[in-house]
Parts: sequence; C-alpha cells; structure tokens
Amino acid sequence: MGATHLPSTEFDGTELDDQLEAQAEAALGVPPTEMVQLLRPDGTLGADSVFSEYAQRLDAEKFRGFYADMAAIRRFDQEATALQRQGQLALWVPLTGQEAAQIGSGRASQPQDYIFPTYREHGVALTRNVDLAELLKQFRGVSNGGWNPKDTNFHLYTLVLAAQTPHAVGYAMGIQRDQRLAAAQGVEGSAEPKAAVMVYFGDGASSEGDVHESMVFASSYNAPVVFFCQNNHWAISVPTAVQTRIPLSNRAKGYGFPGIRVDGNDVIAVHAVTEWALEHARQGNGPVLIEAFTYRVGAHTTADDPTKYRESSEEALWREKDPLDRLEKYLRSEGMADEAFFAKVAAEGDELAAYIRKSTYASDAPDIRTAFANTYVEAHPLVAEELAWFEQYSAGFAGEDEGEGAGR
Repeated sequence: MGATHLPSTEFDGTELDDQLEAQAEAALGVPPTEMVQLLRPDGTLGADSVFSEYAQRLDAEKFRGFYADMAAIRRFDQEATALQRQGQLALWVPLTGQEAAQIGSGRASQPQDYIFPTYREHGVALTRNVDLAELLKQFRGVSNGGWNPKDTNFHLYTLVLAAQTPHAVGYAMGIQRDQRLAAAQGVEGSAEPKAAVMVYFGDGASSEGDVHESMVFASSYNAPVVFFCQNNHWAISVPTAVQTRIPLSNRAKGYGFPGIRVDGNDVIAVHAVTEWALEHARQGNGPVLIEAFTYRVGAHTTADDPTKYRESSEEALWREKDPLDRLEKYLRSEGMADEAFFAKVAAEGDELAAYIRKSTYASDAPDIRTAFANTYVEAHPLVAEELAWFEQYSAGFAGEDEGEGAGR
C-alpha cells in the first residue's frame, strides 16, 4: 500500500485558483507544491515511499472503522441541521465534505494527546469519545460548553476565530516543561506516554495574527504541537485565493518547521500524515503544519447562504471527490465490506440520529441563577446586587401563568 504525490492544482475548485497559485509560485521561485494522496477519487490506491509505512499499519477493520465514523458524523450533521431548522438549535456549523480530514486526523491521535478544536470539529469529537448530544448543548444555548475536557482531552469549542492556537501552543509548552522536570527528577522511565497537542483551524483563521504568533512561539520553543489547517476553500464568503497566494502549507517554511499538504478527502492519507506529524512532535522534533485540502460542501453555518458567493458547478465538482464515496469504492473493490456492513452502518446512523433528537428535546436550560453562582469562585458584592435586582424583576411577573397569562 502506498501513496502518490499529485500536483495540488488538480484538486483546486476553480480555474482562478490554479492560475493564481501557478503565477505566485513562479514569481517567488517556489517549487511546485505536491499533495500527499493515498486513495484516489476512483477508489484505487497509489504508491509512495514516505508514508506507505504508516498506511501499511492499517487493516480492513481500520478501514471499515473509518467509513463507519465518517458515515455516523455525516448523519449526525444532517440531524443537527434539521434540529436547527426546526428551532431546536440557535445555530449549527455543518461539516459535510470534511469528514475524512476530521476522522483521519482524530483517529491518528493517542488518548494522552490534547486536542484544541474550533467550532466545526464534530468528527474529531467523535473520535475522542465526546457524547455528541453534549456537543449540541452549546448550540442550543443551555450550556457554555457541554462536556468536560478532562474526560477526553478534547477542549471546548472556541468560537473566537483562531483564539485556540495560542492556547494550544501554551499547553504544548506545558507538556514540554513537565517532561523535562520528570527527566530531571529521574522518573522519565515511569512517566506517562509522551503526548502532543493538535490544534485545528481553517483557511480563513490562518490570516489571524493569533496563528502567526502561535507558530512563532511553537518554533522558538520547539513545542510538541501539530497545527491542522482544514482548507475548505471558503472563509464564509471569502475564497482561499484571497487568504494566500501560495499553498498554506508553505508558510511553515518561514517558521522553520515542516509543512505538509494532504488530500483532505482521502481519509487514509490524512491518517498517515497526521500519525507521522504527531510522532514527530512527541519525540521532541518540534511542530508541524498540516494543510488538509478539502471543501465545505454546505453553508458556513445555518445562517449562511453559499449561493450568494459561489457557483453550484463548483460544489458539484467537489461532490465527485466525496470522501465517503471514495472509501466505499475501495472497500467494495477489495472485498473488505459487503451490503450487510453498509446496511448496518446506515441503521446505526439512524439510531444515533434518534438519540440526538431525543436528547436535544430533553435538554432544558438550567436555572439562570446558576449563572450568577458560577461567575466567581467566591461571593462577589456586584453579582449579589445584580441577582437581587433580577429576583425583584422576576417577582413582577408572579402569577402570569394564571388568569389571563394562562391563555397566552
């Protein structure tokens, strides 16, 4: 089993992207950027000497697991979108089209690794055993987070663009410090397995200063962190061509660490590249930037209308590279999965959707007084004053559920 390196322009969604990238690389003297790909869109495998070792660690059970994960998170995404349309969620952030980038990278991590997501990493959350019903609580407005990061080493969603990147580097530097202290105290052999940090962000977030500052610190201190950029081509309505004139993975060169561009719709290649990058970081070799070249098939959020800024023909082009279809072709052609397997996956997806729907309906907002109680660790006079005002204000509505208020 192996991989083939293909020019990145073959996967660009528009002719304009091709031209801009070629012109910029020629002007700057940048060699043609190659993209790591193991599983072609037609479901056949290529060959590559660099990442074949990592791909060969996988077996039929792993491949079936990848497919089941991607199918489950797509079904979850569909259900969450429907719940938002029904008024059960305030907002939803779809991931359809990016399943391979998330499942492949998430499954390459180890339990001791710590993950910092943005707000679209539902597939990564699945691989870290986060209860997906808990994940929806924030979007329903009944929780500030939804799950305890200590249980899964999967941090809470970050809604402020790129704010998670400096957090991730700081955490990685903390891991680095703890390992050095353990070594100095002579307990390295009995320490926990070496860990790394992986932080997710999009092509749009890559333009934020937080990402630049994070990469400067990560490089300067050789921090064990993997920067995972899901280049889904659109930062809401702004195309990647406006974010950068060269492949995002090339930015790593300026900071002095490796940058890899991988076909983000190829779950096998994503897994191989991420496994290598995390091992690289854990062994003290410093950070890595991975650019997963993929596509957001749907809207940026349920408040977005992508028809206002992109052509349907572009979406159709990328649907032909669908990550689930690609892996299904491979599983079928190699005899690794039969109709019974795909029927079972579909049934499990429906069961997951039913669980999510039931849990969401039953998820009520906590008493607002808990917000006052959780503002500070200790009692605070200003908070107490505001709570007293709230109680007085609420008392003015007493009895509205009876009499004329009952008929509203």
